[in-house]
Amino acid sequence: MDGRQKEHCTQRQDTSAVRHRKTCKANEGSECLSQPSNETSNGANKRIPKRGGHLDSPSKDDHVSVYTLVLVLVLSVCTLVIITLLSIWDETHFGKMGSYYINRTFFFDVHPPLGKMLIGLAGYLTGYDGTFPFIKPGDKYEHHNYWGMRAFCAALGSCLPPFAFLIVLELSHSTPAALIAASLLIFDTGCITLSQYILLDPILMFFIVGSVLCMVRFNTQRLRPFSFSWWFWLLLTGFCLSGSLGVKFVGLFVILLVGINTAFDLWRLLGDLSLSLVDFGKHLLARVFGLIMLPLFLYTTIFAVHFVVLNRSGPGDGFFSSSFQSRLIGNNLHNASMPEYLAYGSVITVKNLRIAGGYLHSHWHLYPEGVGAHQQQVTGYLHKDYNNLWLVKRPDNSDDLTGPPELIRHGDIIRLEHKETTRNLHSHFHEAPLTKKHLQVTGYGINGSGDMNDLWQVEVCGGKKGDPVKVLRSKVRFLHCSTGCVLCSSGKTLPKWGWEQVEVTCSPYVKETPSTQWNIEDLINPKLPNISLSVLKPTFLEILWESHIVMIRGNSGLKPKDNEMNSKPWHWPINYQGLRFSGVNETEYRVYLLGNPVIWWLNLLSLALFLLMLTVASLAKQRGVKMEGMRKVHCHTLMEGGGMLLLGWLLHYLPFYIMGRILYYHHYFPAMLFSSMLTGTTDRAEPVQARLLMVGLCFFFYLFHPLSYGMRGPLAHDPASSMAGLRWMESWEF
Repeated sequence: MDGRQKEHCTQRQDTSAVRHRKTCKANEGSECLSQPSNETSNGANKRIPKRGGHLDSPSKDDHVSVYTLVLVLVLSVCTLVIITLLSIWDETHFGKMGSYYINRTFFFDVHPPLGKMLIGLAGYLTGYDGTFPFIKPGDKYEHHNYWGMRAFCAALGSCLPPFAFLIVLELSHSTPAALIAASLLIFDTGCITLSQYILLDPILMFFIVGSVLCMVRFNTQRLRPFSFSWWFWLLLTGFCLSGSLGVKFVGLFVILLVGINTAFDLWRLLGDLSLSLVDFGKHLLARVFGLIMLPLFLYTTIFAVHFVVLNRSGPGDGFFSSSFQSRLIGNNLHNASMPEYLAYGSVITVKNLRIAGGYLHSHWHLYPEGVGAHQQQVTGYLHKDYNNLWLVKRPDNSDDLTGPPELIRHGDIIRLEHKETTRNLHSHFHEAPLTKKHLQVTGYGINGSGDMNDLWQVEVCGGKKGDPVKVLRSKVRFLHCSTGCVLCSSGKTLPKWGWEQVEVTCSPYVKETPSTQWNIEDLINPKLPNISLSVLKPTFLEILWESHIVMIRGNSGLKPKDNEMNSKPWHWPINYQGLRFSGVNETEYRVYLLGNPVIWWLNLLSLALFLLMLTVASLAKQRGVKMEGMRKVHCHTLMEGGGMLLLGWLLHYLPFYIMGRILYYHHYFPAMLFSSMLTGTTDRAEPVQARLLMVGLCFFFYLFHPLSYGMRGPLAHDPASSMAGLRWMESWEF
């Protein structure tokens, strides 16, 4: 090599070094751990792999991590033992919904459909025929082939510890730290209990932790943009995000976590002056495609499959609009025909346009003493029923049975007589049961006789004098002639005396809203000609939008019932109170959802320790304290890896404080996953210490394992009980 060639080679090496220093600076030091030099801070000659890269040959540490991961997977599978032949707790809901998919029967649930679809698919593929009734917890499955649905949930639950291991390993580069995080999930009685039954929780947690793992793996590909592995982890992140949201709306929290991480990543790229704005635009568009467009497409596809499979009328029909119901085989509106216009003498059902507002309904029961007038109840009922039928009469109660039918038009006055009880729809100056600023609506009189408070003026929304009332297509309001109020479905659920049906009131606020708008759904009048209702079938986007409104309102409407056990968010991190899955006495098989208290309290202690360490590290960095070697690495892990896990815990925990719906203990478990991973990242133990910790966790798991696998015999307060002495808190109910 001559002198010119030597000079050119030296310049290339210098340029490579400068480029590497620029990369380290742009990435705030996170990639500086992977500099080309083989010399560590203490001068030892050691190979340090690049983040997301590979060495020419696997190191000893790589083999240790692989062997440990296999151990984690084996232990995780072994702890999920499916033994009981009894149905428990929410299996009566989600197992039944799996049956509905097999039978193609439409139903309503407050959660998106993916979890139930997968449960139904697992049952179908393993021979379940969808015939088990799922009436109440404790019913025996007997000959029904239920095991496939449980095995599917258990398989996804067994993936949580390995996923947590890989996440913490990537964030901390410490096999003992990753092992601690995985062990906290393997030996937690709560995670085991949730994972071995037909529930949505293991499916949801699988997609949440999968989203975080894919996000972390994608972050390691920073130095290889637009490579195959870069695209693979980006698209897989989007796939898991759509799965998270497709199971429960709680998936929005992990979407927010990934969104925040992506925003910081793009901000970092924007500050890299070696990256042109065109290249930055490519990065932006790639993330929009992989993390927004792809998840939205997959999420929409889930609902498309849901609507195609559930094409038969079922128990969920009444929650949806008349046009929605017209697409369901077996529904009275499917391929039906009925008169086009409303006339006096017709028998009708009237449906509120508020989502889940219900059908106008009455029954023989009276309002209790002290709740307005002691007259017949009028409510909103969410299901089709004979008590939803009303007879439309003239204001003077005269019925001309011989003449031609007289159409009802905008501005006409009518009486509505309840078909079953013959009492009239009535209102007066008594306050409504729940909405105190509204007036009470009752059934009054008998055999059509009543008073002037039974008169209602029909108003077609957007119509004018003389416009006829069209069946299904007209939005109608009923104005009370005496008081000037308008018939309304408040959306509130009545107490047990009202059979937990929807409150119907007369609102003094006459502004047009869905709560005060109604449509005529069924109409029987032999004097009128019929027309086909096929023109009412909605488009896919319309039923997609309506289904989300119904789910959101249904979720917000889940309030605690009388004497129903619920939980508060501050209870959860301290493991204050569990949840009874089945059995209440010593003669029954009992399963109790409660986290391993040692693990949960260790997580709480580690959270406080992490905040203290983060504060100290931040102060040291602000004061310019120099940190070298592993101390610098640990500080970086705390601030970036630990910070991301802390954010995940906060996002999956704090929103429950502002939720108005009923809450249960199991709602905390997604946050508990982040808390356990944060514990592993914070407590970077040596291998020996990690093994000792695992031994301790095994011991306490042995003590509390009957909570997950079932208990019989005396309760915990009895010295003869297998749980004697383990009821460390009075609030634990086992």
